Amino acid sequence: MMGTKVLTTVGSEAWRNSTLKGIKLSQTIAQKSDKNCDIGRCFDPLPHLRDTVAQLSNDEIHRYTREVRGVVSRLRESLLETNEEIKSLTRGKEAIEKTLEHTRKDLKLNKDSQDIRLSRPAKEREHDGADDLLNAERSHLLNCKRALEAQLRSVQQQLFTLDLARKRLFACLEERSRVLDLLCHTVSSAANGPNTNVSASNNHRSKSMMEGRISRLGASQADPLGPYTPEVDQALADASDARARSAYLRKELRDGIEKTENLKQAAHRSVNDGLTQKVSETVTLKQHLGVTLGENRHAIHRAQRWYDATDKARSYSVGPVMSADLTTREKLDRPMVRIFQRHPGTQLPEAQQIIQGTDGLLQSLTATSRNIGLLRLSNLRLYDDIRTKSAASSIDSGIIRLRRRRSDHRWNLGEAF
Repeated sequence: MMGTKVLTTVGSEAWRNSTLKGIKLSQTIAQKSDKNCDIGRCFDPLPHLRDTVAQLSNDEIHRYTREVRGVVSRLRESLLETNEEIKSLTRGKEAIEKTLEHTRKDLKLNKDSQDIRLSRPAKEREHDGADDLLNAERSHLLNCKRALEAQLRSVQQQLFTLDLARKRLFACLEERSRVLDLLCHTVSSAANGPNTNVSASNNHRSKSMMEGRISRLGASQADPLGPYTPEVDQALADASDARARSAYLRKELRDGIEKTENLKQAAHRSVNDGLTQKVSETVTLKQHLGVTLGENRHAIHRAQRWYDATDKARSYSVGPVMSADLTTREKLDRPMVRIFQRHPGTQLPEAQQIIQGTDGLLQSLTATSRNIGLLRLSNLRLYDDIRTKSAASSIDSGIIRLRRRRSDHRWNLGEAF
């Protein structure tokens, strides 16, 4: 038994277990480390992480700025369309202001025509058809003036709305363009050079692609933190509505101006035709008065000749003033009569007949004188009527010439309005 050696551990079990535990722990840690290395090989960033992240950030920035450039292009296009609409509406405003000025001049011309007609002689101031036409023209012109003023107020209000929309678009454009300092703002290359057709096709394709990108930025994709913000969407919508309203208003302006011009021209022609007809009627009456005046003077001359003849006949019947101028044959007691009256009952009615004849001639002279006076009074009235007719026709003719001279509206309105 003494010759056989038995192998036994000298160290304690705890000491041995502690060492084995450390070995196992080291092996476990090594396995975990290898596993982490394997995982790191799969998921850990590569050594060029910085460049990769920078490239991804640049791509994101490029994508965002390109979308913002599309929004800016849309804003710029809307801004240009709004500017053109403002120009068109401003031209319409100038046209309606010009039409309104012409209407005011027509009102002034109508008032001047009525005032000038008041200077006619009192006998010719009776209300006639020309006055009705002037009043109707004034009524039409006042209605046109009120309608034009209402349209002008609408245009001014619409211009104010378009200006607000333009300012809002410009503010959005400035705000969106803040991130485009390093990006070209053009959406298509200029078609300048020998290959115009190829460039034009490329431009059309580029523009179509850009419009496709812009069309995808709809109102449903409006994002406060994205390229297409709600403010941009609202600005574009307001500008589009303002332009549509402005286009409709410009159409109304054209129709209103055309209707007003037609109505004013019709009223102007109607008044001129009425005044021309009144002048024609006045001249016709004046000609009839001239003929009647000639006949009246002829009647006066005939009556005067008859008066002179009757007066001479009465003078013959009465005889001379002095009895010494009577001849023997003219005396009532001439010898033949005295011899005849020697017998009784031989009285002659010669004296009574002479007296009766003289009285009859005197009555005829009185009637003829009265007729001559009436004829002369009628002659004065005819002269006065001819004078008033001449003055009235001259005034109406002057009004017609004035209206024709001022129909082109190339005269100063003055301070009346």
